[in-house]
Amino acid sequence: MPQNPGHAAPAPDLSRDSDPVPSPDGNAPPPAQPGGDAQATGNTISKEDGKYILHADAYEVRLNASVIDSAGRSVDSLGQSSFHVYEDGVPQTIIGFRHEDVPVSMGILIDSSGSMYDKRAAVDAASLDLVRLSNPQDEAFLVDFSSEAYIDQDFTNSIAKLQQGLSYIRSSGGTALYDAVIASADYLAKNAHRPKQVLLIVTDGDDNASSATLEQTIRRVQDLDGPAIYCIGLLFGDDTSRSEARHSREVLSELAAQTGGVAYFPKALKDVDGITQEVAADIRAQYTIEYRSTKPPSLGGYREIHVEAKEKGFRNLQVRTRAGYFPKVAPQNGPTADTNP
Repeated sequence: MPQNPGHAAPAPDLSRDSDPVPSPDGNAPPPAQPGGDAQATGNTISKEDGKYILHADAYEVRLNASVIDSAGRSVDSLGQSSFHVYEDGVPQTIIGFRHEDVPVSMGILIDSSGSMYDKRAAVDAASLDLVRLSNPQDEAFLVDFSSEAYIDQDFTNSIAKLQQGLSYIRSSGGTALYDAVIASADYLAKNAHRPKQVLLIVTDGDDNASSATLEQTIRRVQDLDGPAIYCIGLLFGDDTSRSEARHSREVLSELAAQTGGVAYFPKALKDVDGITQEVAADIRAQYTIEYRSTKPPSLGGYREIHVEAKEKGFRNLQVRTRAGYFPKVAPQNGPTADTNP
């Protein structure tokens, strides 16, 4: 993902790869896993202090979860015993539980297609408010995407730098939403300093320029044990047809549902700032749940996750977290060939 050509970038640091994407053709090597979100080990036996030790094939999964009551209000008073985790329908044992404001690495993706021109001032202000309301230890990077995606500001917690990055965005071209999401998720996996990761997408239309599909995009994010995706769909006004708006709503809702985020569809620009405040509050109020999967990672395949919350005094609690994941299988260390004659 190149720097935005609309401004002069400082001399590059050649010791650091600033291109976030492997392009979405899937030919690039998989990125390193951030923050130990999941760890895989093989079944091996070793001799230690005269004893044989079995190292079990295990996989630890970390979930960020939000809990909503029947009135749609956030519930932040639950303990570990209130939660029940299922993987492919099998109960899992929770081995770690936290409920505190954990710092986040966040990507802010702003649609810069031509139809966004009149919406940009409100979107920019709301994006800055999101960062202002976040944990002071959060870090955020800024991407604008039309037919291509560009980084306008690398990771920072400086409002001034993000504001400057927003000033570089020029509205023009089509909408390559899927490619931008893949690029940004890859960038998080390679460069984020926080294990908890989020993408916020602000767009007003349907994807019409990506080389990737929606299914490929979701698979890539799940392959990475990737970020929760929050979406703000500005699907109002004369620029958006009814059929396009309906499809965009389905796409954004699916991206959010599969990754543990939320999709919002305001009726007017004036509502956008309030939504970013909701996003900031949701991120900061989440529970962190860890469990060790009962299914060995060596089996591979997609695993569905379902989390329930039950507590006296509450009815019909809903837990929002990612829908599933693909386990990472640790490489096996085989013997090396002797090249000497």
